Amino acid sequence: MNTSDNVLILIALLPFIGALVPGLMIRAGRNACASFTAVPTAIALILLLTFAPEVMNGEVIQAEVNWLPQLGLSASFFLDGLGLLFACMILGVGLLITLYARFYLSGDDPVGQFYTYLLLFQGAMLGIVLSDNILLLLVFWELTSLSSFLLIGYWKHLPEGRQGARMALTVTGAGGLAMIGGMLILGNIAGSYNLTDILQAGDAIRASEWYLPALILILLGAFTKSAQFPFHFWLPHAMAAPTPVSAYLHSATMVKAGVFLMARMWPVLSGTDAWFYIVATTGLVTMVLGALIALFKDDLKALLAFSTVSHLGLLTMLLGFGTEAAAVAAVFHIINHLTFKAALFMTAGIIDHETHTRDIKRLGGLRHLMPITFFIGTVAALSMAGIPLFNGFLSKEMMLEEASHTYWAGSAYAVPALATIGALLSVAYSFRFISHVFFGPVRDDYPSKPHDPPFGLWASPALLVILVILIGVMPFLAEGIVTAAASAVTGAELHPHLKIWHGVTPALFMSIIAIFGGAVLLAMHAPLDRAWIKAPRPEAKAIFDSLIAAIVGMTQRFTASTHNGAISRYLAIFTVSSVVLGAIAFMGGGLSEPTRGMLPVPSVIAVGWIMLVVATVSVVTMHHHRFRSLVLIGIIGLTISAGFVYMSAPDLALTQISVETVTIMLLLLALHFLPKETPKESPFGLKIRDGIIAIAAGAGVGGLAFAFMQRDISTISSYHVENSYEGGGGTNVVNVILVDFRGYDTYGEIIVLGIAGLLIYALMQALLEGPAARRLRNANYAQDRSKDRHPLMMVVVTRVLMPIALMVGIYIFLRGHNQPGGGFVAGLVVAIALLMQYMASGFAWTQDRQRIEYHTLIGFGVIIAGVTGAGAWVFGAPFLTSSYTYVHLPPIEEFELATAMLFDLGVFLTVLGAVMLMLYSLSRIARYAGTTVNVDPMDYDPASRVEDTPEAR
Repeated sequence: MNTSDNVLILIALLPFIGALVPGLMIRAGRNACASFTAVPTAIALILLLTFAPEVMNGEVIQAEVNWLPQLGLSASFFLDGLGLLFACMILGVGLLITLYARFYLSGDDPVGQFYTYLLLFQGAMLGIVLSDNILLLLVFWELTSLSSFLLIGYWKHLPEGRQGARMALTVTGAGGLAMIGGMLILGNIAGSYNLTDILQAGDAIRASEWYLPALILILLGAFTKSAQFPFHFWLPHAMAAPTPVSAYLHSATMVKAGVFLMARMWPVLSGTDAWFYIVATTGLVTMVLGALIALFKDDLKALLAFSTVSHLGLLTMLLGFGTEAAAVAAVFHIINHLTFKAALFMTAGIIDHETHTRDIKRLGGLRHLMPITFFIGTVAALSMAGIPLFNGFLSKEMMLEEASHTYWAGSAYAVPALATIGALLSVAYSFRFISHVFFGPVRDDYPSKPHDPPFGLWASPALLVILVILIGVMPFLAEGIVTAAASAVTGAELHPHLKIWHGVTPALFMSIIAIFGGAVLLAMHAPLDRAWIKAPRPEAKAIFDSLIAAIVGMTQRFTASTHNGAISRYLAIFTVSSVVLGAIAFMGGGLSEPTRGMLPVPSVIAVGWIMLVVATVSVVTMHHHRFRSLVLIGIIGLTISAGFVYMSAPDLALTQISVETVTIMLLLLALHFLPKETPKESPFGLKIRDGIIAIAAGAGVGGLAFAFMQRDISTISSYHVENSYEGGGGTNVVNVILVDFRGYDTYGEIIVLGIAGLLIYALMQALLEGPAARRLRNANYAQDRSKDRHPLMMVVVTRVLMPIALMVGIYIFLRGHNQPGGGFVAGLVVAIALLMQYMASGFAWTQDRQRIEYHTLIGFGVIIAGVTGAGAWVFGAPFLTSSYTYVHLPPIEEFELATAMLFDLGVFLTVLGAVMLMLYSLSRIARYAGTTVNVDPMDYDPASRVEDTPEAR
């Protein structure tokens, strides 16, 4: 990996690293917190700009860190013209928002928390535009939904903020789930999950039968994120967030993510009728509908929010046209929309901050009271309206030019007419923003006396309107970045020329109509507004709320009918579903003819099989008697162990016997606190149902096993056998699989086992402190106890066996890498030896001699296994890659040392600690329930002398 690779990865990580700082720096004050928030953003922007010359010359910067390359998983990043444009927008506007938020947020707002959320969101957006691997892109995509949820709901005390956050997360999250499916289809068609590879496979993707499903799923993700009809309703409700969030989301980040995705996938997905009719139509409808609603909104942020919806529709429509000129116009308008929309939202925030209202009908005359705000807001609004000499005019003219010669379903007038109407409405609501807020007489009933804010609050929007003017009068300033980004979008080398005058074209006349028509609409706004209020129309929020309520009601009814607390019902549903899915797969065909015949069945094996069946049936018929069932379960386990021995699987046999022994001993202790018999609760009909399900499931599993055994199939076992010694340094293939080939699985399993032991301990703790404690104290367990619970013979035998058992455990542990054994079996053997001590001499006597806490054993076991696995990274090998060598120590013969032994030691300690912690938990119940404890190794000490008394005689 070269320096450029490292820098690109650093740029992607900087916002996430920076997110750790604001929560700490807020203790040093708001200025320090804002400054340290801006530092990672500024550094990332500076580093990004160092790549600008190369990218503007058509080069692509790439960086990759492999994770699981076999599954196509890698942290891959690339930077081209489109990525450069969006990354500069995200970081540049992020700096301005950081400054603006410092002066906007009140002293009561948790500023450190806000900046943390802001950097997390910034990092997620940066990840989207820089990702090369589509799976990584999907991770960042969903992360934007989660982080935007935190930002939109930042003011937790406002119900509308919480609802807006939930709505945004629901809509964009659902779209993201659909997009996951589309991206996976796309990667499957292209044979790669890297975007740079997928972008070269456009012809193959468009020719695939899976093109349309992939297109629809991906567009669902893009449309929901960019608030396209009919998913437009969430965006205006997100305005409940603080204005800095609204300015960031609506101008440079979240809502542009869907536009970015469509632009990024343009070379692959565009060029078909499906793309044109879905994308261009959706964009056109959204453009007109959003502009129409915006015209009649009285809340400043609501007006700007729906104007954002309209302009996002404009961008979607341009990308949907599928032409290179339309792509250039879309890229240019992305820049222009960023400048004027961020400035307008900040202006709205200033007005709200100073007047304490966003209601247009309570404003007016502010040009005299807030001249700086008036200038900033007016310039930005004129650009949004598309007035000449402002940058919005240039891209609007390019849009109208493309619309003027676009046919829709054979009609040459549909698109131009609707595009003109959309532009006309845009002029109307922009003029309304200016005239109804800044013009008119000064009022005497403002909620708060208006005045211009301090420099820190208007500096950011002022810088943006300077860009509005500069690009408007000198469009060549944006030509370089537009060229690079548009070339990246289309996959062709473009050389657009941005200019103010395009000549006398249809677009000019359409623009004139839009400007004068917008002025007329503004003059007629009052009667039109009254008509709009009276007119019946569907309310998107009400529809959404009704839909959510219906879904919640349906899920509650389904949950009530299936989750009734009966485990038999849960098992029945799960088992039936598994059997049905298995049957569907089996009947789907593809099963080859058998290639193996039945082997002769020895009489001993037949008898063992019959005994196993009888024991299993006996468990089912006699399960109400708990002790008897436990004995039968033990018989079944030992019979299976004998089967493993017969099939030449000594490791499995050792493990099975050890597990059976420990399980039976622990269950015997647990049965002490349970009734001897379980109540008969299931009616006869339910038993018949469960019996049929059980027989079907058992027959299905048995049939599947039988089908596999009858056929020759290729498995990975041959690889394990061939590489066990060379790759893992052991001749015991089973152990090498556990500690090397599948060591990650084993590591997860011992963690789960340790957690199980700790949970049992915690549950017992809750049991002893909860309402059940009273029942334990009042219970009378085993009234006919033996007076000699710890007989001498058992005490002596366990004392003698203890060192032998420990030696056997150590022997099994040390030989496990080359002979049957290993850490798991050794841990169980030692646990059995300790269990026998507890049973023979009692818990209290044995516990007094304990020197290491069982919790500690579990912790050390997991840590040792994890550190052993991570140690492979030091040598550049994957996690849990083992190493081995041979050592000769006279007079001992040469022997092997393997790192796998350390991992096995972790397994040994975890197993031993978990089993003993379970025993400890059960013994605590016994003592709490009133069971007496002995302090001597046995109840009667035979060495004690009996006094010669008449009573004794």
